[in-house]
Amino acid sequence: MTPKGRTNGTPPSRPARAPLDRGQIVSAALALIDADGLPKFSMRRLGAALGVDPMAVYRHVADQEALFDGIAEAIFDEVDVASLPWDGTWRELAERYCHRLRDALLRHPHAVTIFATRPVRSPASIDAGVAMVTRLQDAGFAPDAGLRIIRCLREYTLGHALSVAVLRLGAGARSRRPAPGTPDYNLLAEAADATEPGDHFEVGLTAILTAFTPAGGA
Repeated sequence: MTPKGRTNGTPPSRPARAPLDRGQIVSAALALIDADGLPKFSMRRLGAALGVDPMAVYRHVADQEALFDGIAEAIFDEVDVASLPWDGTWRELAERYCHRLRDALLRHPHAVTIFATRPVRSPASIDAGVAMVTRLQDAGFAPDAGLRIIRCLREYTLGHALSVAVLRLGAGARSRRPAPGTPDYNLLAEAADATEPGDHFEVGLTAILTAFTPAGGA
């Protein structure tokens, strides 16, 4: 009797492994960081997750820093810049962009610092930057003013996302908030109980956008 999985005594062939590519490596690295946190990440663990020798990864990314560049690019791609309201007002465009960037970052709280500590210079990011400066110029802002606006919005959104990510990763549980009725329960503690982490994003974003006025006040 021929053993199951054999034909005439010939061992069954193993399915061919799909070749590695940069996108697959970046996705696996981001998934590892999402699951276990950045401090536990290593190229050795990445190789194990991909089922390859870690040295195989270096044929597609020069080093860990290049890999992290790819992770930042992947998070930016989640913003889906192409579907932003480019036909709307400059303010609608800027507001939607900031919300999407914040949401993309908070889907990966362990990786916010990766995004925040490196410029994203992928072709998609550069094209988006050119398109945004152009849209702001059409609205009456000089190109340098438009770039300053974009930088302000990006830095505000990044800072907010980093703050919320830290809370989500456990800092909130370690804080000591006084209980109502205790001597330390002051007006600040009462106000804190009436808010949620991150619910001030819209307030700050509105204030920033309101402060920008294009030529002619449009």
